[in-house]
Amino acid sequence: MSSVTGLSYEVLDVFAEAPLQGNPLAVVHGAARLSTGEMQAIARETNLSETSFVLHGAARDGAFDVRIFTPARELPYAGHPTLGTAFAIREALCGGAVDSLVLRLGVGLVRVRFGDDGLVWLESPAAGLVPFPAPELAVAALGLPAAALHPTLPVESAGDRQLFVPLRDLSRLDAAYVEPAAYAKLGASGAPSSLYCFARGTRDPGNHFSVRLFAPASGVPEDPATGSAAGWLGAYLVRHRVLGDGPIDVRLEQGHAIARPSLLHVRADKDGSQVGGRVIRVARGEWL
Repeated sequence: MSSVTGLSYEVLDVFAEAPLQGNPLAVVHGAARLSTGEMQAIARETNLSETSFVLHGAARDGAFDVRIFTPARELPYAGHPTLGTAFAIREALCGGAVDSLVLRLGVGLVRVRFGDDGLVWLESPAAGLVPFPAPELAVAALGLPAAALHPTLPVESAGDRQLFVPLRDLSRLDAAYVEPAAYAKLGASGAPSSLYCFARGTRDPGNHFSVRLFAPASGVPEDPATGSAAGWLGAYLVRHRVLGDGPIDVRLEQGHAIARPSLLHVRADKDGSQVGGRVIRVARGEWL
């Protein structure tokens, strides 16, 4: 019998305003008996941007052990799996009765809070933003000319995890795509392979920024919603006073280009950032 047999799983839409929107996530429960290779194989089978694995049926030392995989590799941290997995744990293991819980991820402990308004919030790890020395490589990898870059905001990286590329306007954002040769050249430079581009302008005038993320090297051609980058974008906006001095409270649109509209809430100040959104359960089942 395979060690996968009998494991339960569920599928949740994260950062979704309605079912079948947002970023889908598969959550596998009781996964401590799986090897790393088996987890990776399941992530390839679901073929979602991420699949998470809850290792145990209870917290250990106050935190739930969780591992996260794309179809291509394991991630130490990702936003929508953190929110979705915490939502699944709260319902399946805590009877829906807790206001917050902590996940133990590859980056360490991440706290998730459940709001009375139905939003689920995570405390974003520190971004560690640094200037990227070759912005022309970043914009070329998006199939865009150098003039598409925002004229005053810098291209920056969050360590080796995300590359933040500010664009001049929504039309440039809509035109972005991964240009294979330029993307390979960017990767050869040592830059992060995950490209997060953003611009002012939204479809809904009540929102603030539109964003897109491309990460084909991780098996994610385009991500419907990216909570990790959203939190670091909050830090970026505060760092560069994009919306003036003081705290920010903004809403990001993502996923429209791939018919998975998503809405991400970001609150940030000089001390850190939080990312919030809605989580909707859409399916459950069992591995045979």
